[in-house]
Amino acid sequence: MILLTFHDGDNPRLGVKTPRGVIDVAAAQAALGAVSGGAPESMQALIAGGTSAREALAGLVARAEAAPAAEEWMRDEATLTLGPPLSNPGKIVCVGLNYRKHAAESGAAIPTTPVLFSKFTNTIAAANEDVPLSAAATEYDYEVELAVVIGDTAKDVAESEALGKVFGYATANDISARDLQTRTSQWILGKTMDKFMPIGPYLVTADEVPDPQALALRTWLNGELRQDSSTADMIFSVAEIVSYISRHFSLAAGDVIITGTPEGVILGMAEKRWMVPGDQIEVEVEGLGKLHNRMVAG
Repeated sequence: MILLTFHDGDNPRLGVKTPRGVIDVAAAQAALGAVSGGAPESMQALIAGGTSAREALAGLVARAEAAPAAEEWMRDEATLTLGPPLSNPGKIVCVGLNYRKHAAESGAAIPTTPVLFSKFTNTIAAANEDVPLSAAATEYDYEVELAVVIGDTAKDVAESEALGKVFGYATANDISARDLQTRTSQWILGKTMDKFMPIGPYLVTADEVPDPQALALRTWLNGELRQDSSTADMIFSVAEIVSYISRHFSLAAGDVIITGTPEGVILGMAEKRWMVPGDQIEVEVEGLGKLHNRMVAG
């Protein structure tokens, strides 16, 4: 399923993207009736509910798609204001230097173990949401990344079983202030400014992504293609990352992992023109949707 969150006034609502439009889950359930306890009506409830929640939602979607068009629950995506698929994950774990060519352009050695750091929930932004660039930094950069959303508690998980702990995948942009990132050996300051992790527009369930190591990634800055690579260039695969993290601390349902960026960032360019207010950035992971944001003065 291709899932999204959209705003109805101040209330976030769960939607499912289909060829006919976006199913408003709460409205469809009200119109068609709940079955076997009903489908979850929020992304958090869906992820927390495990297999039974996913099956209930899939059943509702099948009924909605088979029913005649109904304006009260089939929505036109172009008219919706999207929110981030997840607004309050328990953890946001990030992987640095996880693409061979990106490590090379950064002048860094190929890591022998995953390089981990964190972001906080203040960094989350939605598709089409403005991202403020504070006067506290000047060297603003983009990073297209594959985001992984955990669907079940993962502790000491074998690599062979790790993908079974994944609920789904999304497109993310690990926006970075390089001058703050490199001020000390700890990267966190340059990675955690407000709205520095746009994510979305969709959260695509894992069954729709048969191989997370075979996805194209692209970035456009003001319409110019800047990053054009594949998750095949990852040093550590999604399965390796989930397994590695779970050996050191538990992952919980709803946690997010962003898995690194390929070559083509501003940091790696001979002539660096950092992002400034007014710049338009688009990032895309194959099959997961294109994420657009505008930079504005902080």
